[in-house]
Order: sequence, then structure tokens, then C-alpha cells
Amino acid sequence: MTTAISTLPATYRAELPQAPRPSVNQIATSTIMVVLLIASIWSVVSLGIDPTSMAQSLDNAQRFVGRMFPLSFPPLGDLVSLVLETLAIVLLATVLAVVLSLPVALFAAWNTTTGRFARGTARAIIVLARAVPDLVLAIFFFRVFGLGAVPGILAMGIHSVGMVGKLYADAIESLDNGPQEAVRSAGGSRWQGIFTAVIPQLMPQIIATALHRFDINLRTSVLLGYVGVGGIGLAMSDALNTLNFKRGMALALLVLLLCIATELVSGAIRAALMNSGAGKRGFGERFLDSLAHRDPSPGRLDPPWNGARILRFANLALVMLVIAASTLEVNVSWQAVRVGLSKLPNTLGQFFPPNLEPDIVAAVAGQMVVTVQIGLAATLLGSVLALPIGVLAARNVVANKALHTFFRVVIVVVRGIPELILAIIFVVISGLGGVAGTLALSIGAVGLLSKLVADSLEETDTGVQDAIRANGATGAQVFFAATLRQALPAFVAHILYLLDVNIRSATLLGIVGAGGVGYLLLNASRVIRFDVVTTIVLAILLVVLLVEALSIWVRRMVR
Repeated sequence: MTTAISTLPATYRAELPQAPRPSVNQIATSTIMVVLLIASIWSVVSLGIDPTSMAQSLDNAQRFVGRMFPLSFPPLGDLVSLVLETLAIVLLATVLAVVLSLPVALFAAWNTTTGRFARGTARAIIVLARAVPDLVLAIFFFRVFGLGAVPGILAMGIHSVGMVGKLYADAIESLDNGPQEAVRSAGGSRWQGIFTAVIPQLMPQIIATALHRFDINLRTSVLLGYVGVGGIGLAMSDALNTLNFKRGMALALLVLLLCIATELVSGAIRAALMNSGAGKRGFGERFLDSLAHRDPSPGRLDPPWNGARILRFANLALVMLVIAASTLEVNVSWQAVRVGLSKLPNTLGQFFPPNLEPDIVAAVAGQMVVTVQIGLAATLLGSVLALPIGVLAARNVVANKALHTFFRVVIVVVRGIPELILAIIFVVISGLGGVAGTLALSIGAVGLLSKLVADSLEETDTGVQDAIRANGATGAQVFFAATLRQALPAFVAHILYLLDVNIRSATLLGIVGAGGVGYLLLNASRVIRFDVVTTIVLAILLVVLLVEALSIWVRRMVR
């Protein structure tokens, strides 16, 4: 194509305009990306990740595989009980997250808030809930309420507000304000406008986000099993702590199957729910419409008791029944809850003030450096793995249906594997330390970054690609000149998002010996040094908020 243009006569050649000079923000963004790349390479070297050490771990991998088989599953009755307990805890945590997130989101959205102060406070709650790891919340609630399901439900429910509240607030701000303004202009109060105009429009997003969070909480429940939250995670922790790899890996396989099944089911329901407004409505869509409180007869103020309305109430009754059954399944001790609440001030006093002794601060700072190194190295290695897989999974890049479908399946399978399980496997293979955490997060990046990359490529403008292809460009020329150039800003944003996620995850994987500050956190809680726990939490908050601010700024600059 370049040759054809260069052979045109000079009279047909247009004077190309000069490229605009880069702005200060663009220079700053490029500098930051280069610094992060150098820091990531330094982290890989500093953690000792190289082909030689990987080759030396092959013998450990063979021995580990030999000790895994045959897998030892618990008896069927125990297995069903573990699955039901896990699902009940995750469901109640997700319901709690939705209940807490809705009012926070209403105050955080500009079109439903009561003022700047309320909006700022709600946004601060969302950021804080997202920044404090659920593991830390679980440790605190175990101290307050003792053993049982309550600490896990509260930890996952409160931490989920950081994600669910933000998505709800963003969804509210993108709603059509016309119905709400109509209610207000007719004399309705602010809350009447919210309940009659905002919530009905928001209902599909409420359900879709809750399903997504249920999926995430299911993976988190495995991690919280290491600090005592019941279910499959606790059973797996007990098995692996006693070196019973046959039982531990059997339970890990069960978790993997549960996560993949949940991912597929919730993804299909979310897709059907968000697209149910268009085209012919089948039984499934009518079922989801009834969940979403959509009336099939628009314009009617008093809907009759038709089949859709009866089905809607039946579905709501079924949801309430499942919630009640889940509450019975986890066997909440309300007496323990009352006692815990009465002792809450004393328990909080054990965590404050934070321990700022020089040796403690130095130890925490040293482990935080390792944690950041794990996050940087995992982002670099994960990007190397995930970018080509994401490209091959994009339908508008790879025309072969079988090929891009294969890589889409690979992404779904990898995404279904909890990073904690990967970390446990790599700890056994490569030993304790940051190498295990880095490799686990690198593999996990395939599930997240590859999907984002594939989706970004498929969202590019195909008209530009068709125009270049019509001028005789090859497939590679179309990809590099049109497709990749359009998606490049999104790639940068996704990698920064991955770095943010990896550093948060790296703070937790240490509880299984995968390096970082998580190991220090777990030990401090075990020896009842809660003042040290607070010091670690403050360090985590500082680093996470700095990385998030940097990530948000760079992503805003490249878009």
C-alpha cells in the first residue's frame, strides 16, 4: 500500500499536515509508563524470576503432581453441605452489599444526591470500602463476633460496597432524568421521584451487578477460609495445612468448577438481562423482565394481575425464600451478634493507636516494597501472556471462528481459577516467597486482561479497517494501522487497571506464603498484635490509594 501511494505523480500527492506537538500531560504520561516499565523489570530481577530458577522448580512440580493423585473428595453428604454453606455465605454477603450500596449510590450520584457534602461523603465511603481488604475486615469481625459465618458475610458485604456502590452510582448518573423530573414537577417528593422513577429504571443494573459481585465473592470466600470463614475455603485450608494435597486439590477442583459454572450462568443472565429490551421476548426474557420489574404494558399506571405480574411476585417470593434458607443454612448465632456489638468499643480500642515503633514500621515498609514488586512484576509478565491471547480471541482480528472461540474458552477457564489456588500450587512448586505470588497473579491476568483486550479490539470502528483493506492492505497492515492504533489507549488503561488489581491482590496472597505484607498481617492477627494490624492496614491504604490515583490519572490522560 505504501509503495502504491509513493508512485503517484507529485501533482496528486497532498501535503501532509504536521503532527501536533505532544502536550505536557502526554509527556508526563509517557514518562510514567516508562518508569513503571523499568520498575517492573527491576521487580522481576529482584524477585529472582528467571528461566534457571523456573527450570529448577520442575522437579518440585513433578513431586507435587505425584502427591495430588488420586484426588480425595469428601463423602457426598459432606461435599453437598460444604457447597451449600459456601453458597449461602456468598449469597448473604452479596445481598448485604446490595442493601448497603443502594443508599450510598443514591447519595453519590449527582442527580439523586442532596448536596455536595453528602455526595463527597458517599464517594469517600465507596473509595474506603474498596481500599480496605476484605481479609482485614474479616480479621476485625472475627475479633468482634467470634467464629462463624457472620464475620465472612460482613467482611465481603462491606468490602463489596466499594465496587457495587460505584457501579450503581455511575448507572444512576447515566439514567434518563425525565421521569424523575416529571414526578418532581407534579408535586412528588425527592424520595417519591427516586422510588417511582429511578429504582425501576435501575433494576436491571442492580441485578446484573449483584450477579457479577456474587461471582467475585465466591472466589473471595476461598481466601477467607484461611482466617476461619466456613465452607469449602476452610476445609481446603485445613487439608493443605496438614499437607493432605489429595483432599486439598480435590476441593480446589470443586471450587474451580463452581467458579466456572457461576461465571457462565451469571454472564449469560447478565447478557440476557441487559439486552432483554430489544426484539422478541421469550420465556427467559420475560422471566428476567419480571425480576427487573418491567411492566409489559407501558403507560398503564395500575398494572393488572396478569401473568407477568404474578410471575414477578413469584420470583420475588422465591428470592426471599432462598435468602431465608441461606440464613438458616449458615446458622447465625444472634446471641453472639448481640454480645459482639456490646463489646464493639473495647474491641476497637485493641486496634488503636497503631504501633509506630521503628522496627515495626521498618518491617511493614520492607514487606510493602515486596508487595509492590509482586504487583509490578505480575503486571509485566501477565501482560506478556495476556495480550497475544486477547488479540487471538477478538472476532474482528481472527476470522477463523474455531480459533477465536478456542481462546475465548481459554480466557473463561483461566478466569474461573481463583488466584489463591494458583498461589498455593506455586508455593508448593517454587517455595515460599514472592515468586509464587508473582506467577499466580501473572496467570490470573490472562483471565482479566485478555478479556478486556479482546473486547476493546472488537469495539473498534470497522469502517476504518475496511477502508484500508479496500486499498489493498494485508491483514497485518490492517491490524497495525487501524485496529491496534484505535485500541492502544484502551490497552494502556487496561494495563494500569491490572496493576491496580494486582497490587491489591498481592497484599492478600501472603497468607498462604506467596510473599508480601499479607503474611505479616496474618501473623500479627494470630499473636493478637492488633496495633500492628492497624499499622499494616494504614500502609496498605496508603499504597493502594496512591496507585489508584495514579492509575485513574493516567487512564484519563490516554482516553
